[in-house]
Amino acid sequence: METRHLNPFQLSRRWGINPKTLQNWRSQGRGPAFLKVGGHVLYRMEDIERYEQERLQVGTTATKLA
Repeated sequence: METRHLNPFQLSRRWGINPKTLQNWRSQGRGPAFLKVGGHVLYRMEDIERYEQERLQVGTTATKLA
C-alpha cells in the first residue's frame, strides 16, 4: 500500500488556510502530525484524515437543543 502525502501548500489549499498557519501550528505543536524529510515538510493523508475526523462537528453549543 502506498502512503500518500501532501506538502504544506497542498494541505493549506485543501483546508482553505494560509500555509503560514500550518507553519505556526508546527512550531506550537498543534495540527496534524508531520514528517520532515530532507528539509521538506510532508503530511501523511492518514494523519490529515484522522485530524479532520477528530474535529468533526455536528453542531455548536449555541445551536444545541436542550
